[in-house]
Amino acid sequence: MIERLRPGEGTRLRAIRLRALGDAPEAFASTVGDAEARGLADWEAQVAALPTFVWREGDADLGMVRGAPHDGDVEAGYLISMWVAPGARGRGIGAALVGEVVAWARGAGLRRLVLDVGVHNIAARRLYERQGFVATGATGALPPPRAHLSEIEMAVDLCVADSGPT
Repeated sequence: MIERLRPGEGTRLRAIRLRALGDAPEAFASTVGDAEARGLADWEAQVAALPTFVWREGDADLGMVRGAPHDGDVEAGYLISMWVAPGARGRGIGAALVGEVVAWARGAGLRRLVLDVGVHNIAARRLYERQGFVATGATGALPPPRAHLSEIEMAVDLCVADSGPT
């Protein structure tokens, strides 16, 4: 079941994020060390500022994704922090989480949703392609200490008559 984190759940966000960073350090700009150094106030501020969706089964958080405003386009948003626990992959959790961010972006009146994904992360790229994202041609790299890892930008147009991504 998907839940949106609420104020007061900064500790929960921290725990999920540390798991994600430990599991897939080459998939994120942040490092475990960066995350561990942040105080609770920072995690609480993130919960307040960024819509954060978590897949929960029983007492276990098995995945998360967040939406964020685009820093250069007021009609676009970012899909960030996507992660599904290794034992829960291949069950549709990732697609459901992506769908939540698409719904959030549409609800916010955004026209486009953008993400960055590692060139080497074929499984994630395929997930995003199945959800209608296409490579834009823009590329980049993660910050040090993983500057050797390349990323591609993908985007989906949200201005489609049907209710699903294009």
